[in-house]
Formats: sequence, C-alpha cells, structure tokens
Amino acid sequence: MIGPRPMMDSNRHRVLLIHAHPAPHRSLVNRRLMAEAEDLDGVTVRHLYEIYPDFLIDVGTEQRLMEQHDIIVLQHPMYWYSAPALVKEWMDLVWEPGWAYGAGGNALTGKGFSQVVSCGGGKAVYCSTGKNRHTVGDFLLPFRQSARLCGMRWIDPFVVYGAGAMRNPGDIESFAPVYRRWLEDLRDQGSATAPPACDCWDEPGTDPTLHG
Repeated sequence: MIGPRPMMDSNRHRVLLIHAHPAPHRSLVNRRLMAEAEDLDGVTVRHLYEIYPDFLIDVGTEQRLMEQHDIIVLQHPMYWYSAPALVKEWMDLVWEPGWAYGAGGNALTGKGFSQVVSCGGGKAVYCSTGKNRHTVGDFLLPFRQSARLCGMRWIDPFVVYGAGAMRNPGDIESFAPVYRRWLEDLRDQGSATAPPACDCWDEPGTDPTLHG
C-alpha cells in the first residue's frame, strides 16, 4: 500500500521526500543523506528513478501522495544548472492545471516546498564573481516560482557543495547529522532554517557540469 509513512505524533508535519538521482550508486553524498532520511518517522521517501525507470509516471498516485503530506521536498543533484530530466517530467505531469493551479487547482495551497541540492562544484563558483556567475538560489528560481504559482510556502533549500570532490564516505559525515536535523525541523516545526554552507571543495575552476 502506497501512502504516508506512519508517525507517532499526530501534531507533526508529514514530509514527502522526492529523491531523483539517475545514478545514486555514484553519489556518496546522496547515498549517505538517504541513509539518514530512510528511517525518519514521519518522512516518506520516494526514489523516482527506481519507481519510474521508463519515465511512465503514475500521476494519480503521485498526486494522492502530495495531498497526504504537508511538506514536499525535492532532492536531486544540480544537472546543468537545473535538475535531472525525470524531475521536470514529474512536475510537468503531476503538477497539472485544475489540480495544482488554475481554476479549481488548490491541492497544493498552503503546503511547504523545499529542495535538497548537491552541487559538483564548491560554493566559490556559485556567486556573482564565480565561474557560474549566479548563486544556487538563482538557478532554483523556476522551482520557487512554480511553488508560488501553486500557493505553496517556500522553505530555503539545503545545499551541499563540492560533491564532485568527495571520494571517501567520511567526507560527508559532518553534514549528514545536519541534514537529519533539518528534516526533523521540517517535520516538527513545519519549517527549517537553511544551515551554513556544506562545502567539501572550494576550487574556483570547478567544471559546472560536475554532478552531485
């Protein structure tokens, strides 16, 4: 049966974590963070690339899950200044007019929305003077505006920089408990403060096509 993960405290906010990484076996960051999320009471985890390897998305199921949760979190690597293709397909099909926005479309109104983004490059390349000329927040504006159109409440994202430099499991260990607390705050308080930059690499010449 597909539905929200049970939780003991009915006053908590139900969090739906949509994880979309085309090659999770190659991402130390996402594997480690997912280990923290999988056993959290009140957090329902969906691995889009495992569920829909053929990109044939069950719109009804995805919509019901979103309706059953209070906060939606998209977790993905930064791919060419955006998200992997399946995230776009999921949004295009699931967030449809008459349900998510437009006449009669109020299913998402009042729900919280945030993202967890892993970037191959260090924070130094994501600024006005860096190689990428913009912050991660700038690149996430289409997601923020989509949430706004649907009447959702924006929650600042959790960003991990320097994922392209991580070669050992220990590189992410200091960030994993911070990520867990961030999810717990979403669940317990309905919001969370963006933590200080999680940065494992600060190389000005980082290739922007590196994935997290």
